[in-house]
Amino acid sequence: MKGSHEPRSSSSCAACKFLKRRCTPTCIFAPYFRSDEPKKFAKVHKVFGASNVSKILIEVPEEQREDTVNSLAYEAEARLRDPVYGCIGAIALLQRRMVELQRDLAIARARLARFAANSSSLCSSSSSSSSSVSNYSILDGRVTEVGLSGIPCAGFGDAFSQNPLEFGQNGPMYDYSFVPYIL
Repeated sequence: MKGSHEPRSSSSCAACKFLKRRCTPTCIFAPYFRSDEPKKFAKVHKVFGASNVSKILIEVPEEQREDTVNSLAYEAEARLRDPVYGCIGAIALLQRRMVELQRDLAIARARLARFAANSSSLCSSSSSSSSSVSNYSILDGRVTEVGLSGIPCAGFGDAFSQNPLEFGQNGPMYDYSFVPYIL
């Protein structure tokens, strides 16, 4: 619970144990570095030092101290994993991944738009031609002949339907699983 402190047992907090000193009832570290989390204080101490952490906690309003300690612990963990960049390295990595995912999303949207355009042009040409017009499709590694009159033209979502009544017995007209990924 933020802002409220649990009653302490008679044991020392993790900070006082680490610093090998007697834990007093007014210990600034005790509410935030419990005795069962010794590694948390050890990491924070290694990066920031006990004196600096104490100064920070004194300057921060009491209702914000728990969040401050959690931030210090997170920064210390990141700094120990990556001494040069720390949290900034993690943020940069996440931003790079976000840019890559946005690029992948743009490619996927472009492919879907192209498919929709091809599907609508195919539907309009099939409705104007006779029912005997046919096309070839690659399904399960074999070439099969599929009549165009079986292609649903009601909407974009119908093009992904697998209903054999809509497509005939040979399945959907196009199989895009063999198309290579293009960056």
